[in-house]
Amino acid sequence: MRRKDIAWFEECRKDDTPLVGGKCASLGELLAADIRVPPGFAVTTEAYYHFLTQTGIKEPICKVLRRIRDGVPVQEVGEETRRMVLEAPIPEEVETAVRASYRALCDRCGVEDLPVAVRSSATLEDMADASFAGQQDTYLWVRGEDEVVDKVKRCWASLFSDRVIAYREEKGFTHENVRISVGVQKMVRARTSGVLFTLNPVNGDRSKVAINAAWGFGEGVVSGDITPDDFLVDKVTFDILRRTVVPKPEAYLLDPAAGRVCRMGVPEAQQAKPSLSDEEIQELTRLARRIEKHYGRPMDVEWAVDADLPFPESIVTLQARPETVWSQKPARTVAKEKPKSALDAIVGKLLAGVPVQNKAQTVGGV
Repeated sequence: MRRKDIAWFEECRKDDTPLVGGKCASLGELLAADIRVPPGFAVTTEAYYHFLTQTGIKEPICKVLRRIRDGVPVQEVGEETRRMVLEAPIPEEVETAVRASYRALCDRCGVEDLPVAVRSSATLEDMADASFAGQQDTYLWVRGEDEVVDKVKRCWASLFSDRVIAYREEKGFTHENVRISVGVQKMVRARTSGVLFTLNPVNGDRSKVAINAAWGFGEGVVSGDITPDDFLVDKVTFDILRRTVVPKPEAYLLDPAAGRVCRMGVPEAQQAKPSLSDEEIQELTRLARRIEKHYGRPMDVEWAVDADLPFPESIVTLQARPETVWSQKPARTVAKEKPKSALDAIVGKLLAGVPVQNKAQTVGGV
């Protein structure tokens, strides 16, 4: 069978995780569900494996990794394996395919040297029973063929970062069997970004949507080094039950001079303002419902508000993965008693995981 080095997101589905990793497979799933996702493509695990075998570094890497069992420090093993990846040349046919696909993405978006996010998408990411998400590297505002090729290789190397090696050791995953894909995705010019959970992460209440939001790009919210605004929304009535707006003196923003995303100061007049309007909060709640319905389980979603697009097209999904804490626990049960109202009936069905059908579904505005 012919090797597949590139897969466009619209070609990917959840069953393609072995080929494109959890992140890119999920993006394809979202597109299939008609959910707004910035366009892009995956450099496949087959391209990565071809790189390992053609350059002859596969066996030496495995040999180095096995030294952990002999007591060699993870830091020493990680440094040596990353060096092997970074110094090995990418096979010409793989590099050609990456360059051609990036040019095609530029043409599709009508932008020369289109800024893209280059994100690792490993085969063990986005699993319901593991937390590999965010362990490998991501590069923002990457422009030009040369930079894209360089960042693809750096994402490959991040499969052997110290923390990833240590995490695989802790969880008992075999290093030799792990492969990595890399997603190359049109960069959103984010006014606001963040994460949402399709349940309340404090108590597992599936009738709520929890939203964290901050100015600029969402890397600070995801990593935890930016304190976000916090909103809790009723999944049925769309009422905003809690809004905690905090001072946001810093954000991850594009530095035009440096041509990259940096942690920068926010203008004083903007710091204390809510990072989302009520209509944006409610649109994110609609988005959460649609994503949860498609996957049939609670989800953890990264999103952004694109400053270049009108509402509601401005709200786009960047990633979606299974929620990994409450998903491992039994769903809350609802007592079988006569509901007090039609609304109580809808909430009861949602809590029990029963889809709300027909006319009742219009109550949520979807």
